[in-house]
Amino acid sequence: MSSLIDLMCHIIDFRKRLDLDYPTIPLTELLLEKMQIVQINEKDIKDSIVLLREHPIGAGDNETLNVSYVAKLLSQDWGFYYTATTNLAKTRSFVEKYDRLQSGDVSDVQKKIDELQAAIDSEPKSVSWKMRAQIGPSKKWYRDVQEQRPVF
Repeated sequence: MSSLIDLMCHIIDFRKRLDLDYPTIPLTELLLEKMQIVQINEKDIKDSIVLLREHPIGAGDNETLNVSYVAKLLSQDWGFYYTATTNLAKTRSFVEKYDRLQSGDVSDVQKKIDELQAAIDSEPKSVSWKMRAQIGPSKKWYRDVQEQRPVF
């Protein structure tokens, strides 16, 4: 069995969004792929910074990080929300230390992270999200990533 989902800590359903930025996946999914990593590393944080620096955030998908889609997705899954918002905070901290960015770039990325976080926080949460939030991180909230080789 080999699938992208088995290589991710949280499930991101690409099926309805694959045609939005053919022949690749939308920018929003690129950011979500980074933000879903429970043990995020410096490379993934740098990739996230570049995405945030080079693209606007907004309500659409055309060369834009779709903040509405992110907020809605994370309002349905507390575990993904917890991982993503933790990683956004890590990215916000790291951007200050990333010496290749000019001060305007740093403030631009931080502003976008703040806007993303505000949208995520203001999105109404599902009942299952609220129930899972009561448990918090004391119970495992993510899938273990399994390295799998393709079966041909």
